[in-house]
Amino acid sequence: MVLKGRAWKYGDDVDTDVIIPARYLNTSDPAELARHCMEDIDREFAVKVSPGDIIVAGKNFGCGSSREHAPIAIKASGASAVIARSFARIFYRNAFNMGLPIFEAPQAIDEIDAGDLLAVDMRNGSLRNETKGKEYEVAPIPSFMQELVAAGGLLNYIVARRKDQVRP
Repeated sequence: MVLKGRAWKYGDDVDTDVIIPARYLNTSDPAELARHCMEDIDREFAVKVSPGDIIVAGKNFGCGSSREHAPIAIKASGASAVIARSFARIFYRNAFNMGLPIFEAPQAIDEIDAGDLLAVDMRNGSLRNETKGKEYEVAPIPSFMQELVAAGGLLNYIVARRKDQVRP
């Protein structure tokens, strides 16, 4: 699967309270969370992000509180993935559990500018900056985690597996 979209560029230590501010945690409605995604760092993001766009950030993306709302908000906004120098471990796991693919590409981050057109091949582990004609390696997503993403997250994956197991 290849994901393509324009880059939205942010810095280091983008925490979960910036991704979805705590004042909106009284809902778990993905559409409502999407309306407030990134608003404390970028008021334009939620209204200008296009389906398939990709968030690009520095180190330690998703640090702070462990909240599933953060990857839900990103995914519901229409963003197809996050590429960062590194991720907070709990965000890494929450992202895949919610069906949001994320990629570590430390060598590419400094060379990506906001608005660049990116293409990420999840299976082969490649990132191409189509605007600049540059290609980078990213760690391919393990097949099990690709199944989580394809199913739309861990809960959907489990439900589908259980249905497969109970068929006569």
